[in-house]
Amino acid sequence: MRTIRKKGHEKLDDANLQRVLDHLNADQPITKKEACSMLNITYNTTRLNSIMKDFEDTLQFRAKRKAQNRGRKATDYEIKQSIEMYLDEQPVSSIAQALYRSTTFVRNLLDRVGVPQKRPSTERSSGAKIGYLPDECVSETFEPGEKVWCARHDLPARIVNGKFDKRYDSWIYHVYVIELTNFDSPYFGHIKEGGYHAHFAAYDLGSLRHLNKYDINI
Repeated sequence: MRTIRKKGHEKLDDANLQRVLDHLNADQPITKKEACSMLNITYNTTRLNSIMKDFEDTLQFRAKRKAQNRGRKATDYEIKQSIEMYLDEQPVSSIAQALYRSTTFVRNLLDRVGVPQKRPSTERSSGAKIGYLPDECVSETFEPGEKVWCARHDLPARIVNGKFDKRYDSWIYHVYVIELTNFDSPYFGHIKEGGYHAHFAAYDLGSLRHLNKYDINI
């Protein structure tokens, strides 16, 4: 497989390449000029052939690797990568592609190790509903400095302190919700993490202690 140089305006993502490949192999195939137009590249049959050949080679390589992995249990590396990529908002399909596994394999892996479920952005935008927390994440108490999962916003957070509130019959925690990590600010330079302070009841927070054994970077 070669690395195809891509210009910013060109549509060379996998989904579009697959669409073009299907049209080229159809009973009534499109012309190469039409294929170039769909990819938003300059009409050049040599480059088109190179792009499509590279994509087909990539598909064959992925299929071969997936076949090799079929039936094998998840390695520690795959578990770690799956957890980190999922919590970093990578879709399951992208994780499966990166590991040369099926989407079903990745979903089952995440469920088995007890990773908090991330809802679609349309469901969590209002913050009114609470995301699902696996049994492994349920905890009534947390320690200052501990990293937890904020189920109301589907984001990691750090415990600042807590106090038991009789009105809610629960511990209420002051947390720092982490939205971004390792980014550059035009005013403050490189920032390790950015977010906001908030208060949540213990039942709105999920423990991540059970994931520590996988040495993940949350």
